[in-house]
Amino acid sequence: MSYHDPVMLTECIEGLQINPAGIYVDATFGGGGHAREILKKINTMGHLYGFDQDEDALANTLDSENFTFVQQNFRYLDKALRLKGVRKVDGILGDLGVSSHQLDVAERGFSYRFDAALDMRMNQGGEKKADDVINTYSAQDLQTVFSQYGELRNSKSLAQAIVKDRNVRKIRTIGDFLKVVDPLVRGQRNKYLSQVFQAIRIEVNEEMDVLKDFLTASYKVLKPGGRLVIMSYHSLEDRLVKNFFKSGNFDGTLEKDFYGNISRPFKLITKKAVSASEAELKLNSRSRSAKLRIAEKLAEPNG
Repeated sequence: MSYHDPVMLTECIEGLQINPAGIYVDATFGGGGHAREILKKINTMGHLYGFDQDEDALANTLDSENFTFVQQNFRYLDKALRLKGVRKVDGILGDLGVSSHQLDVAERGFSYRFDAALDMRMNQGGEKKADDVINTYSAQDLQTVFSQYGELRNSKSLAQAIVKDRNVRKIRTIGDFLKVVDPLVRGQRNKYLSQVFQAIRIEVNEEMDVLKDFLTASYKVLKPGGRLVIMSYHSLEDRLVKNFFKSGNFDGTLEKDFYGNISRPFKLITKKAVSASEAELKLNSRSRSAKLRIAEKLAEPNG
C-alpha cells in the first residue's frame, strides 16, 4: 500500500535522541517510514509502539518482536499504553495531518481531485462524515468552520451558498460540492479548495481537540529527559504545539509557582520551527508546509 515518503526523516530520528534500550512511540504510524528507522536504532531491550486509527495502516505493520501496533487514536495514548503495561516512554514522534495514501484513495473523500462520496474520516468507523458537516451544519456553524480551520476570507458567502444549494437538493458527492464552491473561489483554485477541504477534514476528525489531548497525554507518559518530536502542516497545529512546548497550555500563558518562578514543562531543542531543506523540497512536495518542533521534558515540579 503506497504511503508518502517520511518528511524530514533524518531530523526527526536525530531529534528523538534514541536510547537503544528505550521505549518509543510513533503516534502516527501510517506507512511505517519513521517506525522502520526508529527500530534500526533500538536493541532487543528497546520497544516501539506504533499508533494509527486508520485500518489501512494495518497492512504496513512491522514484523519485529520490538514493535507493537496499536489501532487507536493517538489522543488516547496514555490510556492505551497503560493497557500494555507501559507507564513511561523515552520519546514520542507525531507526524500530523492527512497522509498521501488517504489523499490518493478516491473513496476516502479527502481530495477534490476525485469525485466520490463526502467522507473524510481518518477512522473509518467514525460516525461523522463530511456529508454531515456540509448538509446539516447551520450557515453560522459552517462559517465558523471555514473561517477558523480554513482561514478563508469569504467564509460567510461560502457557507450561505452551501445552505442555499442544499435546500434545493442534498449535496451528495465531491462533484456536487465543487459545483457550489467553484463560483466562490478566490485567488488560486487549488489553494482555495485545499483550504476548504482542510477545514471540513479538521471538523470531521476533531483534529484540534485530538491534538490537544495527544499533547497532554504525551507529557504524562514522557520520562523527564524524554523527547517529543512533532511535525505539523498548517499554522493552527503549529501554534498549538508551539504554545504547549513553551508553557504546557494552549494559549501560551506562562505560569508561575508560589515563589514567582516560571514553570516550564519543556526545554526547547528547536527555538524556532525547522523547515525541510532545499534538497528535500525538490524531492518531496509534501515537505513544503512541514514545521518540525522538538522539546525535551523537564523534571516534573513534584519531582
